[in-house]
Amino acid sequence: MKLNSSQVLYFTLTAYVDSGSLKYFCFFVILSLYVLIISCNVLLIVLICVNRSLHEPMFLFLCSLFVNELYGSLGLFPFLLVQILSDVHIIPAPLCFLQIFCIYTYASVEFTNLAVMSYDRYVAICCPLQYNSLMTSQRIVFLLFIIWLPPCLAVGGTAFLSSSLQLCGNVINKVYCSNHSIIKLACNDPTANNIYELIMTFFTVCVPVSVIVYTYMRILQVCFSGSKQTRQKAVSTCTPHLASIINFSFGVSFEILQSRFNMNTVPSFIRILLSLYFLTCQPVFNPVLYGLNMSKIRSMCKKLVLNSVRKCSP
Repeated sequence: MKLNSSQVLYFTLTAYVDSGSLKYFCFFVILSLYVLIISCNVLLIVLICVNRSLHEPMFLFLCSLFVNELYGSLGLFPFLLVQILSDVHIIPAPLCFLQIFCIYTYASVEFTNLAVMSYDRYVAICCPLQYNSLMTSQRIVFLLFIIWLPPCLAVGGTAFLSSSLQLCGNVINKVYCSNHSIIKLACNDPTANNIYELIMTFFTVCVPVSVIVYTYMRILQVCFSGSKQTRQKAVSTCTPHLASIINFSFGVSFEILQSRFNMNTVPSFIRILLSLYFLTCQPVFNPVLYGLNMSKIRSMCKKLVLNSVRKCSP
């Protein structure tokens, strides 16, 4: 029976298993992780906003990155917590498409944000004397628009096209809604959706990754031909950024492979963990990584802790 997706009232998520009383332990673990994500990211956002010494392009882009971690977590964790305790794993169709929009926007913004940060590092290391003239307030605002606006528009088009499909079912073999799972339920040939998704992937993933690769090739050239001080500066500022890119790319790559190819040979528990990796680990990984490696942020955190201890002490 052919149904327009607007006529599908809910989707059933079949990747959840009956874990008995173990579900309360899983609920506690997920809740603790969510609280940790909120605490770490909000702390660093407040530190950057409050301290004028951190009002530099690099830290403003970092602030945007931490906001995106909160945004992506909001699209997944509350939903996961409800589903873990539920006996029936269904999601209303409008909430399913909203979750698709949130998760895909999060992933796209993450790539564009990391690309803009790599451009900032390229200017700082390769053109240090022109840095202040190139990274003006107007350019920073423009780059922040580039980070957020194109991904929102692109993913909005994806969600709209998927919501207009005629569906022949409502069963999704995942723990959250994904666009490709909806497309696989289509009765008719979803060529238009697949073409649009490829175009969207090119502009929101391939283009940012190309910027990252180009900028780091130029940074490496400068490091090999530059002084020891230049190499030390590059290592100290680029290491957390590169680690973040590699970590996120690994998680997204598995999710793309899982959605496009048959992964039934991989145990279901491993598939679930790896499909959640880029949505659960990156929001913790980034604030901890940058908090520990960026000297200015680390010193501000130490000051905040010391001030709190002094206020609490008699």
